[in-house]
Amino acid sequence: MTDTSSTGQARGEAPAPRRRALYRLMRYLPLVAPVLLWAVPCWVLLYAGQHWPAPVTAGGTALFVLGLVAMPLGMARGHGRRQQDAAAIVGDTLLGASWVLFTWSVLLGVLLRLALAVTGVGDGQDRARAVTWAVLGVSAVLLAWGYAEARRVPRVRRLDVRLPRLGAGLDGLRVVLVTDTHYGPLDRARWSARVCETVNSLEADLVCHTGDIADGTAERRRAQAAPLGSVRATHARVYVTGNHEYYSEAQGWVDLMDRLGWEPLRNRHLLLERGGDTLVVAGVDDVTAESSGLPGHRAHLAGALDGADPGLPVLLLAHQPAFVDRAAAAGVDLQLSGHTHGGQIWPFHHLVRLDQPALAGLSHHGARTVLYTSRGTGFWGPPFRVFAPSEITLLVLRSGN
Repeated sequence: MTDTSSTGQARGEAPAPRRRALYRLMRYLPLVAPVLLWAVPCWVLLYAGQHWPAPVTAGGTALFVLGLVAMPLGMARGHGRRQQDAAAIVGDTLLGASWVLFTWSVLLGVLLRLALAVTGVGDGQDRARAVTWAVLGVSAVLLAWGYAEARRVPRVRRLDVRLPRLGAGLDGLRVVLVTDTHYGPLDRARWSARVCETVNSLEADLVCHTGDIADGTAERRRAQAAPLGSVRATHARVYVTGNHEYYSEAQGWVDLMDRLGWEPLRNRHLLLERGGDTLVVAGVDDVTAESSGLPGHRAHLAGALDGADPGLPVLLLAHQPAFVDRAAAAGVDLQLSGHTHGGQIWPFHHLVRLDQPALAGLSHHGARTVLYTSRGTGFWGPPFRVFAPSEITLLVLRSGN
């Protein structure tokens, strides 16, 4: 790999207009969401015609009130200034559990109740109690399964990606993508080591990490990130920052990845040469970098491509799929991203799609740009993955010839 990039930075672009309404909504979401997440299941399970004995109603209500208080408190103490891991585990777990309860309280509270009424099964109380047991049963199964999915070593997703401008000498280039490892309050050092063993078994030419390494500083999560130093690639290991690095001393993560033998592509590029052909491997800081206030941190695609031959194919690392509009305008051939987690806990993916142009997999943008969005290798916050499995991705690049 040959470093030919510029270190110049330029001011990032403003968010797309279609996302501004979502940002305004997000300001009020932290106030409204916890109440809805706990109040709706409480009503559906306890007060919608079940006529439970008074001790059951009182005890159930107390549990919901406790969850409503403990969830935001735990998340504030866990992810705020105090950074208390135990509090984060409690708050994050309650967030995931309440989301699943809310979702299935709404779905089964309407659909199952309607189906029972149409078929004439039971009276009002019987139908209400059937909904309660169905919601609790489905939620318990999904949370147990989702926890196992979140904690397992991800399956390898393999696919060929044809790039018309890729030279024949680079045909068959093996690119492995890991992203959104989110090392955090739950110690996953052993999981991290097993992920790296899986990556090494793929015999990659190029290994990419597209950010969100951890929740916490590099010093605090060093033990979980250390196995990344064992990753092997025949040409290079490259890394770009994600938005979560900018919540926890991003420069510390850049420095640690450099010490672990990874090339931080901070608005610069490298040249990968094989068989007489060349691929430009470029990377940009996350789009949230500029607002972090860190000197020199911002997404600058022109700087990343400065000095590169415009006739060469370009592989770009950018944490968020939303960056693809700029990549397509610049004629990038392939952008690799993460950030979305595939929604992580169904049906959260509908909200993700309001903010990002792609949720997971391959998509095409502009005249020639291909975007691959990974569902992520780890998980953020709630230790659950429901209908959004994690992945380690092997992309085999194919020449247009």
